[in-house]
Formats: sequence, C-alpha cells, structure tokens
Amino acid sequence: MLYIGIDIASKKHDCCIIGENAEILAPIFTFENNVEGYDILLRNIAAFECDFSQVRIGLESTGHYGSNLITFLKAKGFDLAVLNPLQVDLYRKAQTLRKTKTDKADAHFIAQMLLTCENSSYVGIKPEISELKALIRHRSRIKSMRTKLKVSVTRLADILFPELHEAVSNIHQASCYALLLELPAAKAIADCHLTRLTNLLAQASKRRYGKEKALEIKVLATKSIGSNSRAVGFELQQTIRLIDNINSEMNLLDRQIKDLMLEINSPILTIPGISYNLGSIILAEIGNIENFANPSKLLAFAGLEPSTYQSGKYTATKTSMVKRGSSYLRWAILQAARLVARFDPTFKEYAEKKKREGKHYFVVMNHVGKKLIRVLFHLLKSGDDFVAMA
Repeated sequence: MLYIGIDIASKKHDCCIIGENAEILAPIFTFENNVEGYDILLRNIAAFECDFSQVRIGLESTGHYGSNLITFLKAKGFDLAVLNPLQVDLYRKAQTLRKTKTDKADAHFIAQMLLTCENSSYVGIKPEISELKALIRHRSRIKSMRTKLKVSVTRLADILFPELHEAVSNIHQASCYALLLELPAAKAIADCHLTRLTNLLAQASKRRYGKEKALEIKVLATKSIGSNSRAVGFELQQTIRLIDNINSEMNLLDRQIKDLMLEINSPILTIPGISYNLGSIILAEIGNIENFANPSKLLAFAGLEPSTYQSGKYTATKTSMVKRGSSYLRWAILQAARLVARFDPTFKEYAEKKKREGKHYFVVMNHVGKKLIRVLFHLLKSGDDFVAMA
C-alpha cells in the first residue's frame, strides 16, 4: 500500500510517497499544476508497479487551487482523502517542537496522516451541485460588492443632503435612488419645480409618495447644509448606477440558481421557509451528504456545535459555538432556523419551549438550527420530502 501526501499551491504541488512502515520510498518531488505536471505524478506512482487501488492519496482542502487535481485523480480511480487544513496544522505541530513549515515537509506530514490517522475517503459531489456552489459563492461576492457601494451612497448622501434621512425611512429605497440619480444635491432638489419633484417620487415609489412628501423633501433641501459639489454629485450618481446594474445581474443570477435547484429537485425545498436561495446555499455547502457519517459530523462542519472545556474537576457549563467549518452553511442554517420556526408548527413549538426555559433569542435559534440539521441529514440521506407533524 502506498500513501501519498500532496501539498497544494497555486502553480505547483509537492508530493511525498511513503510505504506501510512510514518509510519514504522516493525523494519528495515537485510537479506543476498543468497536464505535464499531472503526467509526472502518474509516472512516479506507476514506477512502483502497483494497482491504483493500492494507492491512497491525501491533500488539504485549499479552495480552488486543488479542484482540478482532485477531479483528475478521481477520474483515474484513486482512493482520495481531502483533509481539513486545521487537522493537518495540528498534526504537524504535534510531531515536532521545531517551527518547521515547508511545502515538502507538509507533503510528508499529510502522507503520515493517511497512514496513522483514520481518514474517510473523499466522495465527490455531483456536477450540478458543483455548479450550484460556484453560483452561490459568486452571488455572495457580488452581494458583498453591492453592500460596499450602499455604504458609499450613505456617505455621499450625508455630504450632499444630510437632512434627507429625516424624510424617508430608508435612503436605499427605489424612490430615493431615483431622486438622487436625477437630482444628486440638495440645491438641485430645492431648485426643482414641485410638480416635477412630485411626479418623480410618485413614479419611483409606485404612488406611495405624493405631493406632501415632495413638499417635505423640498423644504428640507431649501434649509440643507449639504455640499453642492459637482464631483461628489457625479460620484453619487455613478455609484447608484453601479448598484442598479448589480441588482440586474443578481436577478439573472437568481434565475440561474432557481433553474439548477429545480433540476436537482432536492427535498430541502419541501421544508417550510426554505426558498431557492437559502436552499441552494445549504445544498451546495453540504455537497455530498455521503461525506458525513451522522448528523453530528454535519453539525461540526457547520460550526454549530458547542466547544467543550474540562480540566481536573472543573467542567465548563457555558461555552460558545466553535464557529469552524463553512461560514456560508452556518449563516444559511441560522437564517433557515428563523424562518422554519415561524412557518412550521413543530419547529415553532420547539422554539417556544426553549424561550420558556429562559434562553436568549440567539441561543434559541442555535437550538432550532441543530434540530434543522438533523432533519436535513435525514431528508438528504433518504430522499424523502419533509412532512409537517400535526
């Protein structure tokens, strides 16, 4: 049996091959992250003249850098273990007191982990789930960009028309954006004819705002201390246009996610309160449920399990969540817990029970999230639809 540890990097990977007695069978070598490099890896493995079923390969989960190599190795039929980087780091520190951190040393430690630790084989995810994960991660990045732009809008509006906050509940609503896009400074709003201002607000707010609101904003603009800078006004207009463009792209992206979710037809969507967006995040982050032996493993992956601390006769009774694993999954589970506790009678009663026990709201949602994870685990394992209890 061969145990092969691979340390992943962006352009190249380091590989160490050891035998069943932990002896290094060949010099640790480096191969590039391309076709030629993959051929070098295969040739080095083939030099031992053993069946691929007698080869176990391990590598760290390092984002996208190792995705192509994982696909290649799975296609060749290798037994593959994708390791948690935290586990590898702790294992390396446990092996030596020296501060040793090199790519070649990491490859050796990974190979040793395969030999000495119990690591389950990597079960790949379906192509459509992989596509879904790419889309939801892309959506998260775009949403983060939009959030930063909204912060800029708030800053610029405070410079140009700080009193606007007094007249509207939210400066980021469509009517405010339409107003600031056409009239970016308080002076421009003050000089605008009341009829034109009324029509602008009425159309953008779908008739929620009328002449009274237009007059209120116009009076505030007349007394405003805001700047009349053309440069700042242009920046505000351009920022709003960028947000509008991102909103349009997100609508297209949401349709892509919905189409994929309909194609996958997961039982997740039968749970009350879980929509296409939340369901897609949960499904994509879990990947293949076969990678989790029980609900506790899934709970740990979401980072929702409580930490433990015990020393001597002392055992901590109040500990925080570990918050390791997928932050995307943890966020989605807690959001779904809030909605499911609202729409499903069983979850609602469970949440009320925890509230009656005197628990804080966030602690209650954490408990509901744990219960939801157990339900999700069963549904994904069995393929059954969610059935609400009477």
